[in-house]
Amino acid sequence: MSERVVSVGIDLLADAVADQAAHVDRVDWRPPLRTEAGVGTEDDLATVALDPLRPEANALALERTLGVQAVLVDVLPAHEAIGLERGEFLHAGPPITWERASGPLRGALMGGAVLEGLVDTPEEAAALFEGGLHVRLEPCHHRRSVGPMAGVVAPSMWMFVLEDPATGARTHCTLNEGLGKVLRYGAYSPEVLTRLRWMGDVLGPLLQRAVRGSDPVDVTAILGQMLQMGDEAHNRNRAGTLMLLRDLGPALVASGADASDVAEALRFVGGNDHFFLNLAMPACKLALDAARDIDGSTMVVAMSRNGTDFGIQVSGTGDEWFTGPAQVADGLYLGDYGPDDANPDIGDSAITETAGLGGFAMATAPAIVRFVGGSVPDALATTRRMREITLGENPRWSVPVLEFAGVPTGIDVSLVCRTGILPQINTGMAGRVAGVGQVGAGLVNPPEEIFPKALTRLAELTRARAGARTPS
Repeated sequence: MSERVVSVGIDLLADAVADQAAHVDRVDWRPPLRTEAGVGTEDDLATVALDPLRPEANALALERTLGVQAVLVDVLPAHEAIGLERGEFLHAGPPITWERASGPLRGALMGGAVLEGLVDTPEEAAALFEGGLHVRLEPCHHRRSVGPMAGVVAPSMWMFVLEDPATGARTHCTLNEGLGKVLRYGAYSPEVLTRLRWMGDVLGPLLQRAVRGSDPVDVTAILGQMLQMGDEAHNRNRAGTLMLLRDLGPALVASGADASDVAEALRFVGGNDHFFLNLAMPACKLALDAARDIDGSTMVVAMSRNGTDFGIQVSGTGDEWFTGPAQVADGLYLGDYGPDDANPDIGDSAITETAGLGGFAMATAPAIVRFVGGSVPDALATTRRMREITLGENPRWSVPVLEFAGVPTGIDVSLVCRTGILPQINTGMAGRVAGVGQVGAGLVNPPEEIFPKALTRLAELTRARAGARTPS
């Protein structure tokens, strides 16, 4: 009878044993992620694992997330939707100042200032933000909102308003401009501002009429259908965009608006395969916000990037951000652009991965690899691998090729630290220099140190609760 060997470590050792006619089971094991100081993770893992609140807290966080129904209920200017005032600007990612802002974020803010009439030229806008006396920056996430790429929201920009009928909770996102030279990628040329003004003067009011004149648009259900039709709801939203047009088209035509405006709106939305992304994102935020502030929960409720920092928020740690340096994506570039032209990862759009879509659902959209790189087997393997760091699956959003298993949902900080497997994100790439726009798309992971940071904070809270329970 042959020997049976379990091998953990480098393949060289396993190959040597296999050459001696033994049966070798190869185990893909990695040491836990380490803190920046290289210490503490094992103790923190043990502390969090023994937290009596954790099992029920994580079960509740996942249950609340899966129970949300996101419905499109209105389209409003940001000053009405979220109370954004003149001189206030939202941005993607964790908090940041102008001094540390990346090129694409600066470019988007400069364009936004011109759009709002605060200055006449983008060059004047740079001085406005450097002074900082009449402007204020705040993360989208702090205003129940999300924004793709730079994520800049100005008061006059129109926003989708999504609501969970069961709780009345709402989230928001701006309208999608399309690809290439657009504000969210840091471009601010006259053509960018002209398009934004048309979106504010024509498209926003038309969509408002259509939404108010239609049956409620069930965004959560559309996301489920998209996954059956080859979308993954981050970088591929073609089916979702067309289903949105199906739902709103009749009301647009019957709105009584000028026929040429309606035709242009239909052309714009139908010609922009990414239009539905700006509904997928707030739908995911609405679901994940329901899981916030549960003591003992190790579930991630936000992953976001501002072009300089990558940050996560965790259910059991409130609004605290755990940050590290944003990474440059590995992918495919447009035209003559290359890695030296790309800015580090940026945008709130990783909220889709946080909820189980995007990179976590790549198995539903094998065609996405032609846009972000990799191969079809890579896409299937990615979805399977993400299941190793999540608390469960979402039965509403299933993966046909994986026997209709639900997408992996509920990233667990402790599982990420224990396995060393990082969440997979597929993303667009903005040019490093303000004004350039999009330069490509690819795959990226968070910086690994942010998960041990979050774990350490969770362990501190666990020890504090244990100390409070200990009789003096």
